[in-house]
Amino acid sequence: MVRDDSHAQADLWSNWLLHDRQADDPHYGAVIRTRIAGYVDRLLDAARLGPGMTLADVGAGEGVVGLRALDRWGSELQCVFTDISRPMLEFTEVLAAQRGYGSQCAFHLCGADQLTPVTDASIDVVATRAALAYVADKPKALREFLRVLKPGGRISLCEPVMQDEAFSARALRQRIEGPRGAANHFWVLMHRWKAAQFPDTEEARVKNPLTNYSERDLVHFARQCGFVNIHVQLEIDVMPSPIRSWDVFIGISPHPWAPSLRQILAEKFTAADRELLERMVRPIVESGNNIVTERVVYMSAEKPPH
Repeated sequence: MVRDDSHAQADLWSNWLLHDRQADDPHYGAVIRTRIAGYVDRLLDAARLGPGMTLADVGAGEGVVGLRALDRWGSELQCVFTDISRPMLEFTEVLAAQRGYGSQCAFHLCGADQLTPVTDASIDVVATRAALAYVADKPKALREFLRVLKPGGRISLCEPVMQDEAFSARALRQRIEGPRGAANHFWVLMHRWKAAQFPDTEEARVKNPLTNYSERDLVHFARQCGFVNIHVQLEIDVMPSPIRSWDVFIGISPHPWAPSLRQILAEKFTAADRELLERMVRPIVESGNNIVTERVVYMSAEKPPH
């Protein structure tokens, strides 16, 4: 059971995972779940789990990694779920019980960089999916992973790489601050939109956990912390967006700390500005010609056996 006595309320993380990420749209929600299942299968393949092992799903969110591992290995696997969101831990605990895995699971309310409830050298595999990205001190989290792993244990991580979103926001800022930048009001509006979701200065980018690292940084951090046999793959997909509904497009949030475009339009745009942005962007969205780029890094590594 989750070790906390306060009443479960929706929080930033549960609101995003269960609602804002897909704008409460069932069709787009199904698209996201299918895509996530592919990510999770890849990181579980790299985890090399086996009978009698214990998996720690760190930053578990809705518990996709741990629950999918339990679906694969059934009664042969133990799973520890950790998260900073108590509503999401309780959500996952209910799912685990419904699938008959309750006796195989433990749930701990803690951050990835402070896994205090998890005993030293008690875990065979630590896995994360889009969790380390939100941790400000990533080396500290990796040191915690090393601490809880048994000698020879593994990490298997799947994390988004969002530096380019910050670089794009900064480029828009530089464009409108140029000699003729303000003359193109559409670019001013584009910057206002993107800067509300991602940092648009180098100083802000470095301070933001989502945008202050690359796949090379993760390798460096892992080596610093003492991991060995490090393997990293950066996967970049440039593809048409699956979203063709304007209502869904303006309703989604790219990450838990970002407002949706609908909120940005309501709070930061005049009526005339909203009309201009919609006139320019909506036809691209609804035509299926909106191209999106996703960058995901997979990293596996081992704790030395001695």
